[in-house]
Amino acid sequence: MLAQRTLKSLTRAVGVGLHSGERVELTLRPAPPDTGIVFRRIDLTEPVDVPVNAMSVNDTRLASTVSSEGGVRVRTIEHLMSACAGLGLDNLYIDITAEEVPILDGSASSFVYLLQSAGIALQRAPKRFVRVKRAVEVREGEGDQLKWARLAPHHGFTLGFEIDFQHPAVDSTAQRVVFDMGSGRYSRDIARARTFAFSKDVETMRASGLALGGGLDNAIVMDDHKVLNADGLRYDEEFAKHKILDAIGDLYCIGKPMLAAYTAFRSGHALNNRLLRALLADADAYDIVTFEDERKAPTGFAQLARAW
Repeated sequence: MLAQRTLKSLTRAVGVGLHSGERVELTLRPAPPDTGIVFRRIDLTEPVDVPVNAMSVNDTRLASTVSSEGGVRVRTIEHLMSACAGLGLDNLYIDITAEEVPILDGSASSFVYLLQSAGIALQRAPKRFVRVKRAVEVREGEGDQLKWARLAPHHGFTLGFEIDFQHPAVDSTAQRVVFDMGSGRYSRDIARARTFAFSKDVETMRASGLALGGGLDNAIVMDDHKVLNADGLRYDEEFAKHKILDAIGDLYCIGKPMLAAYTAFRSGHALNNRLLRALLADADAYDIVTFEDERKAPTGFAQLARAW
């Protein structure tokens, strides 16, 4: 049986929120089978659980934000969700002491390290997948403003993403990346890709009370011509790979790993969530499957994710 996974022990992290600039502590704890990923706001007088699912995503401006039925929010969850997806974690409690997940180094690599250091435990319950049975697509804009994202049937989980920023530093890199989650190379090939921003946009965001915790230590920052980070890029395709990292986290908000081929052009958090909602709105477009015989599962999905 291809089994669900959680942590063997708890692990902790401390950092600052990318947009809030507030200090925040995370405690990541094992959770029983079929729990899913659940944030718990322990900074409130009465702790509030905020389960992650496609419908609980209620704000996609610059990040993915989930909210409880009572309106309690957790912001900027996509990098941590991406790490959970990359390691195949199904069930996790995440205690958080503020509204925003810490940005750490701007990628998913610190979360991968934390989760792997706690150890991954197999559980006595079958791993459930959302299997896409027919293609679903969402589009926005026309011409130079066109964006789209698509899910199609596939026995595995692949992601293809193309960006189009028309900036000298971005133009000099590969702007299309295709990644296979069954390769076991998430930690090495995707997780270290950092979020990025333009210095002129950072100034505008800070004037609006955003990006207060951002800087060269947790983002790629560019002026009109070049990357300002002294150590340059971690990957030749770091910009496109970060969009893949984000998409993995956004799509994992559906609550289960997917069996699908995802392709996108200039998509972002909002369009990715629209894609999930479009899929869930069509009962004939997907089903939920398990694999009693691991040999029938997609290649690589039965193995625990490799370390660096």
